[in-house]
Amino acid sequence: MNALSDAFGQVQQWLFEGAVQPLVFELGWGNLLEDAFVATGWLLVGLLQIGVMLTLWRTLERWRPAEAVVDRAAVRVDVLYTLIHRLGLLRLALFFAVQPLWDGLVGQLRLAGLPAWSVDGLWPGVTDLAWVSFLVYLLLFDLIDYAVHRGQHSLGWWWKLHALHHSQRQMTMWTDSRNHLLDDLLRDGIFVLAGLLLGVPPAQFVALVACKKLLESLAHANVRLSFGPVLGRLLVSPQFHRVHHAIGVGHESAGAGSLGGCNYAVLFPVWDQWFGSARWDDAYPATGIRDQLEGRDYGRGFWAQQWLGLKRLAGW
Repeated sequence: MNALSDAFGQVQQWLFEGAVQPLVFELGWGNLLEDAFVATGWLLVGLLQIGVMLTLWRTLERWRPAEAVVDRAAVRVDVLYTLIHRLGLLRLALFFAVQPLWDGLVGQLRLAGLPAWSVDGLWPGVTDLAWVSFLVYLLLFDLIDYAVHRGQHSLGWWWKLHALHHSQRQMTMWTDSRNHLLDDLLRDGIFVLAGLLLGVPPAQFVALVACKKLLESLAHANVRLSFGPVLGRLLVSPQFHRVHHAIGVGHESAGAGSLGGCNYAVLFPVWDQWFGSARWDDAYPATGIRDQLEGRDYGRGFWAQQWLGLKRLAGW
């Protein structure tokens, strides 16, 4: 992991000095050099993720598609969402908008006596190994993600935003980033605060986010792929997550048409098994939301989807 970290740092430094730093000076933002260097790291991570998606995940989608893609315009909108998220555009907006609020809140909690916590000291000689602490943080973040995801489905006001994600009838590896921007703001805010409170090292935080997002893209991929009776209980597969997106199944209580659902886990199905929300259908159902079949419009383009999400939230 140290070798990978060193190689990544060298590429980040090269990209920063060759492209980002001259642009920052040209714009007169010399006081933001340190933040620009961090942003360069997120940009590089995003480019690497997109590279993996286009080479590995896309190959899987061509190998055994779960369904034929007949609405490529809808998929292109999801590509736009992915570029906004993976290339750091959303993170840049969050930095200017709410980062000071996050830092101020954590500072106040520290002054109030809340100690900084880290997994490195939990099991001396074991958790101080980088790969062990990484796995522990990954499990903790995935548990938080499970709780957040259940909230997105059980709280009526939050579902009105999260419904945009489920409205995609042509689910592909790009669908993971198809979210309302306000929904992303809430979710990312929770994870940034969790990272600060748990004492996750910055480099580990970047790696955690990158790993999670790559596996989430695979889970949304248009591929007929299950991980079997053993691995499928350990890692969320495209089939397991497709059931979560199934019309009238993954986002509704059984037969009631009310909020609920199944298969909320993002990476590890163990949370669904422990909390009784797992569903192991051996199928690849159609995806979407029941009320789309009744005529509800969730928008075709990016701005229409964002606007309609705000209208649903306001009750219009």
